[in-house]
This record gives sequence, C-alpha cells and structure tokens, in this order.
Amino acid sequence: MKPIFAPWRMEYITSRKKPGCVFCDLPGLGLGEESLVLGLNDHAYVVLNRYPYVSGHVMVIPYRHVEDPLDLTPEEWRAMNDLVRLVVQALRNEYRPHGFNIGMNVGIAAGAGIHEHIHAHVIPRWTGDNNLISVLADTRVIPESLSETWRRLEPAFRTVHPTKEGETR
Repeated sequence: MKPIFAPWRMEYITSRKKPGCVFCDLPGLGLGEESLVLGLNDHAYVVLNRYPYVSGHVMVIPYRHVEDPLDLTPEEWRAMNDLVRLVVQALRNEYRPHGFNIGMNVGIAAGAGIHEHIHAHVIPRWTGDNNLISVLADTRVIPESLSETWRRLEPAFRTVHPTKEGETR
C-alpha cells in the first residue's frame, strides 16, 4: 500500500459528529463557500461534494429526508432533475468536460455514503481522467482544491440559476 497524505482529513476524522443529518442541515446555512451550497429551488438544492471524485463533483439533494427515490413526490423529483440539468450546463460552461456520470447510489449495498438521505451525483468526466496513478496505484488525484472549485463553479451556476438577493432557501 502506498501512503497518500491528506492532512485536511484529520479535522473530519477527529471532529465530534453532530447528531442529525448533514444533508438536512446544509440548506439552513445558506448559499456560500462555507456551506458549499451553490443553489436552491423550492424542493431541492445543489452542493459541492466535500469529498469529490473529481473537480466539479456536485450533488443535488431534496430538502425532505427520504432514503428512497420512490418516496419523493413528483414535485421533488422534477425539482431535483431541473437542478441536475442546470448543474450540467454550469459544469459544461466552466469545466468543458467530455461527459458526465449522473446518478444515485440507493442503499448501503449500492455504495451510498449517506444512505438515509437520497441524493444525486453529477460528476464531470474527461477522456483520460483515469490516468496511470488511478490504474496502477488505486489512487485518485484531484487537481483542484475545493475552494478553487467553489470560486469557479459558483458564478457559473449563478449564470444558469440566478438567486434572489438575500435568498437562503
């Protein structure tokens, strides 16, 4: 096994976990780099993935705490899909990916890290982004800091989904 140093993870590992659901709490923090929330609509919101697979990895999450897509109302489903479309456009405008992985991991067996609150991943992909280190060392290199991703994607998302002044939800 080859060591990879990620000192920023120690804060997460040693921090006291708050009770409740992080996905339920995030929208209350409002839009901003601290919350990583990029945009909101009446039933769902968009947030950068704090532990991305690649730069620009975004999640679309309903406000309501449900773990199965069959529990979403038609309005919630449409709201999530509307935001997925906007995220794709913002990522295309800013990052120019060659493709996307878009989907949900429903349940622990499917790989859901937070299985209790359904969410959709939008992951930009580039030809060749599984480079030699991914293939040989089973390691992924994220070429951009989360702060830089926020600085790039927030204005790009705002152009496709303008928010009202002072909007927090």
